[in-house]
Amino acid sequence: MPGAADIVRLFNTARHLRPVQVYGRVIFRLSRPSPDHAVAPALRQPAGSWVRPPERRQSMFGATRFRLLNVEHDLADVGWDGSSVAKLWRYNQHYFDDLNAEGCASRTAWHRELLVRWVNDNPPATGTAWEPYPTSLRIVNWVKWMLAGNVLPDACVHSLAIQSRWLCRRLEWHLLGNHLFVNAKALVFAGCAFDGPEADDWLRQGTEILLEQIPEQILPDGGQFERSPMYHALALEDMLDLFNVLHRFPGRANALASVVERRIIGMRRWLAVMCHPDGEVSFFNDSAIGVHPAPAELERYARELGFGEAEAIPDGLTMLPDSGYARLQSGAAVAILDVGRVGPDYLPGHAHADTLSFELSLHARRILVNSGTSEYGIGPERLRQRGTAAHNSLTIDGEDSSEVWGGFRVARRARPLDLRVETGAEPSVSCGHDGYRRLHGSPIHRRRWRMTGHSLEIEDRADAAGRVRTHWHLGPGLRALPQGDGRSFVIDPVGAEFAFSGSMPSVAPSTWHPEFGVTVSNESVIAQPSGTISSVRISWA
Repeated sequence: MPGAADIVRLFNTARHLRPVQVYGRVIFRLSRPSPDHAVAPALRQPAGSWVRPPERRQSMFGATRFRLLNVEHDLADVGWDGSSVAKLWRYNQHYFDDLNAEGCASRTAWHRELLVRWVNDNPPATGTAWEPYPTSLRIVNWVKWMLAGNVLPDACVHSLAIQSRWLCRRLEWHLLGNHLFVNAKALVFAGCAFDGPEADDWLRQGTEILLEQIPEQILPDGGQFERSPMYHALALEDMLDLFNVLHRFPGRANALASVVERRIIGMRRWLAVMCHPDGEVSFFNDSAIGVHPAPAELERYARELGFGEAEAIPDGLTMLPDSGYARLQSGAAVAILDVGRVGPDYLPGHAHADTLSFELSLHARRILVNSGTSEYGIGPERLRQRGTAAHNSLTIDGEDSSEVWGGFRVARRARPLDLRVETGAEPSVSCGHDGYRRLHGSPIHRRRWRMTGHSLEIEDRADAAGRVRTHWHLGPGLRALPQGDGRSFVIDPVGAEFAFSGSMPSVAPSTWHPEFGVTVSNESVIAQPSGTISSVRISWA
């Protein structure tokens, strides 16, 4: 039986949901549509040019061998379904990303055999293969493969039509967000690839959803509304793909093509602001490298689609006000700050309790890192990686700033307060959040960052003396070497210095997770403030 605390937590989670997420889940579970095996419509002849999409990493290393999420299995050993591998690995198995991955042309024979085998081994509407999300990504990948000049086997063309009809009846209105977005994208791709009235209906349905969801999901500052750099990169790929296919089949959805084109410009800039000088994304909310195409590949794709060169991010302060992120940059130093909400109220599933955390790079090397994401699911490691202590932020009584629980749930959420910015030669950002008001004394955490030419100063205020810890997670391969009275550290081998004031720091082991399935040992510095105000000055040559 759930206790009172569990009931309160569930209430604080569910009260933000939209009605469609409640009744839509009931309808989705009770609905049992039958697949439509009718003959596939004729394929449409394209009229425009096709630009090579961004390439992901190779994931097929044999005719039946897959390396997905850094875990390798053979189809003969794990099959197409079942619990012998993680659910997310199963999803990726059915995406067919390798059709358009690095060096894909050399594996065309494997691909052709796998396509036919998939159709034979996965009858319509059965198993993980036919869940809406993997179905959506697979439809897009199969159409991309055709548009690249490959001939889809007849059985697969028929299956592609069956999948498109099935998806129309299994749209994920109960999940909304990126799931519904990729459902609609798949219908647009199918509606462009096929000819006739049925295909027109797929295109119309996908277009209507996207015209509604793009303004909802792409914020005015260009960010994808779940506020995850990884999911933003995936959303940018989706938008570039839509632009590509709508220009391959001109005149099919002019209104959608126009809306997509206008949004891409801001989305490119947003991703550039949220990337480190090493060229990859920062780790806020659910983010990891390797799930999305590399940002450089997305930029290449955008340029070849005609969007021109991206603007360089200047020194000083750059704000993303609708997403709640800020970038402080001074020469070789880049700090990326989280001063926003954890995500949309009704969809915080990919949120971490990372409010007022930040990451820091010096000379293109990551110096301070958030936890990253190595797994989904509902286990303790997933919960730890989402927790505040796994980020460069402050905990009180060992609690999280937002009540993350389960695999994708958030109850009470931290709300940002009193955001203030100062530009100029020494830009600064200050903000607070109310996530700890539920604790004894209703404390507020306030943080201020100030960047000078060769230092970054961070000041924390929290009226909870003795119960507070600040957490500073070092990048891979870095060591904190104590100096003098133990309140200063030199970070080997980069030579940066951390000088603490108002707190006593100590070094502890930790782990960093730059990719799914990857754990890297690193060091963290945990500091216990002696009063309500503490600070650290990070300086470099």
